Amino acid sequence: MSLNKKRMVREIGRRTRLKNRDVQAVIETLVEVWTEELVRGGRIEIEHFIVLEMQIVERYQNNTFLRRTFRLVKLRASQALRDKLNA
Repeated sequence: MSLNKKRMVREIGRRTRLKNRDVQAVIETLVEVWTEELVRGGRIEIEHFIVLEMQIVERYQNNTFLRRTFRLVKLRASQALRDKLNA
């Protein structure tokens, strides 16, 4: 089972008793803010949960000297989250 946006909105709305449309607006804004931060090359850190950061990786393509640049999003789970997952 996966937690998609629709299920997340319902669950947060149920737990907080906020209207689903308000929860959806907050989630969409959060994703937008995170995206803008990663595009700027920033880092997102949620204490005791995850760290997201954008990395630029340069690789040579095949045996040619053509260099390609990739932007990767790296996700690291916090030690607290890893402990809960492994318990």
